[in-house]
Amino acid sequence: MPRVLRIINRLNLGGISYNVAYLSKYLEPDFETMILSGIKLDSEESSQFILDELGLKAHYLPEMRREINWKNDRAAYLKIKSIIREFKPDIVHTHAAKAGTLGRLAASSCGVKAIVHTFHGHVFHSYFSPLKTKLFIRIEKYLASKSSRIIAISDMQKKEICEDFKICRPEKASVIPLGFDLNRFRNDQEEKRKSFREHYKIAEDEIAVGIIGRITAIKNHDLFLRAFRQATIKTSRKVKAVIVGDGEDMEKMQQLCLQLGLKYSVNNSVMPGARVIFTSWIKNVDWAIAGLDIIAMTSLNEGTPVSLIEAQAADKPVVSTNVGGIENVVVNGVTGLLSPSMDVISFSENLSKLIEDDLARNKLGQKGWEQVGTKFHYTRLVDDVRRLYFDLLK
Repeated sequence: MPRVLRIINRLNLGGISYNVAYLSKYLEPDFETMILSGIKLDSEESSQFILDELGLKAHYLPEMRREINWKNDRAAYLKIKSIIREFKPDIVHTHAAKAGTLGRLAASSCGVKAIVHTFHGHVFHSYFSPLKTKLFIRIEKYLASKSSRIIAISDMQKKEICEDFKICRPEKASVIPLGFDLNRFRNDQEEKRKSFREHYKIAEDEIAVGIIGRITAIKNHDLFLRAFRQATIKTSRKVKAVIVGDGEDMEKMQQLCLQLGLKYSVNNSVMPGARVIFTSWIKNVDWAIAGLDIIAMTSLNEGTPVSLIEAQAADKPVVSTNVGGIENVVVNGVTGLLSPSMDVISFSENLSKLIEDDLARNKLGQKGWEQVGTKFHYTRLVDDVRRLYFDLLK
């Protein structure tokens, strides 16, 4: 049986962790997999429960962390080489930047037959200064030369990788979209909706607009709150914003709420007149999405936006910035409304349309499952990767 060493930056709550878990579980019995993970940030929720539910075990590298630290990174690199020599994988498959750097260097040094890397996002714009970005592009070009295959998770991402930034030749890159267990977003929606709204004290006649993900600069919650504030000024309807997640900008966003005159509550604490609810991380995100009416995203850069896939699986309309691979997930005017990045006015107008028009909101939501139900299911993901692995091993 061929062996796969699957290396991930860290097992935090998010789409990457789900995909690593599904591939590791459901590529059996064709492939034996070892999962190797770095350490999550303190502000992130662990995804260990995903592995536990599937009966999987991960091996952790305490030295492999998000930040660049030459001492820790070298120690992690040497440990990965040692694991490769002991496990003897036929394929090393890395997921995201840090794992992709250390894992591919180690696999190449050890002469692993097939080296695969998945870009779940990229850092080629909106993250760092121009000088640092150029450095990362040069590093990724070098690492691509050591790779047997590069996986992009959307057509748009492949275009950026191959044409815009010229990381590798187009023939070396394959597009394999993410995959999830989307059926849970279809089941018991009324019960989940009632439970969620009771927990967070959201009345049935209030329209709940949710944004899900890390509260960090790249996700641009600043735009979301400013656009939401403008939308509340224009409407006479009852509206609440629900911010699901946590991160280094949590306090900053709470301060922005006060500056904008938006009262907020934390978790389900009672705050009379609160327009914004900060829930922190929620593991059972299907419960949260069932309780919301509109799902928003304001990111500056995205690979494949997991929360927008999940929203459409649950028949919820989307309002989002049009960046990265979002237009490969959301069909503008069919399952959601897209606006240019950083455009508060356009985003606010799209939000207002769906707040005011119940018919339009329901019409966009009803097309969601048709868009994502098959395309982003984990069985399709597993089949695609299985074919790729067998092809590489030939």
